[in-house]
Amino acid sequence: MITKKRISWLYILETTFVDFIIVFVLGLSVYSYSMYVEHPLQIPSGITAFLGTAISILLSFKISQSYGRWWEARKIWGAIVNDSRSFVVQMQSFIPHNYQSTIKTMAYRQIAFCYALGQGLRGLNPMENLDKLIASKEVAPLNKHHNKPLAILQKNALDIKEIKEAGAIDIFAQKQIDDTITRLTASMGKAERIKNTVFPTTYRLNLHISIYIFLICLTITFTDISIYYGLPLVLIIGTLFFMLEGAAYNLQDPFENRPSDTAMTAIARTIEINIKELLQEDEIPEPLEEEGFYIM
Repeated sequence: MITKKRISWLYILETTFVDFIIVFVLGLSVYSYSMYVEHPLQIPSGITAFLGTAISILLSFKISQSYGRWWEARKIWGAIVNDSRSFVVQMQSFIPHNYQSTIKTMAYRQIAFCYALGQGLRGLNPMENLDKLIASKEVAPLNKHHNKPLAILQKNALDIKEIKEAGAIDIFAQKQIDDTITRLTASMGKAERIKNTVFPTTYRLNLHISIYIFLICLTITFTDISIYYGLPLVLIIGTLFFMLEGAAYNLQDPFENRPSDTAMTAIARTIEINIKELLQEDEIPEPLEEEGFYIM
């Protein structure tokens, strides 16, 4: 997730560099053509203004839709934070004190669930660095599952069932904790839905081509002024359009291991800190630090 601090211009421009070069070449070609032909092309400024307005509306729509996907992902992880805390608090409230070791084991599994889910959504190894949170005897069974986070939730649910069957908690307590696990499962499913639902690629392609057409028309409109003024103006306008389009593209997929991602690792670290403080652990990790202008 990009923070409020100053953003590197290299990051902003890296997604538009190729487009910048293409626009420069196209603009230079149009100006060169107009200089060496007897009757250069002319496009009324009203047509160019209409195209620019239409593209601006399309860009606004795409940015709105992309931010909606990003914000939904952030809300999902906010719900995971709340339910992770509730899960541990409920266990401490409902389960007898002589089950402290079991509570700790399940609490650590919940931390592992958060890290595994974040890693899995980014297409990384969901089991990476989980050996410090999950007992070694549980790692091999988890590796047999395609969906590791779901398997972790299942293990916690089965442990709650065993505690209920042992008579340590009543049906009401079991239902309360099971409801929290159900909400965690639902949040995981919502995140997977965003990950697996592809934003229409033809929309970006058509918008990209439309911006190029607009910039070519704009260059033709500017051929009656000096190339030293017209071409830089086209480059500036084109760069702004492509920057906005690139920002929308990055926001539309919040789980792609990019700086614009939902800060899942940082959120998982916050959950780890909160849960370990609830368990009154001695070694509490520090919050995840920013990597320059963003935090993962």
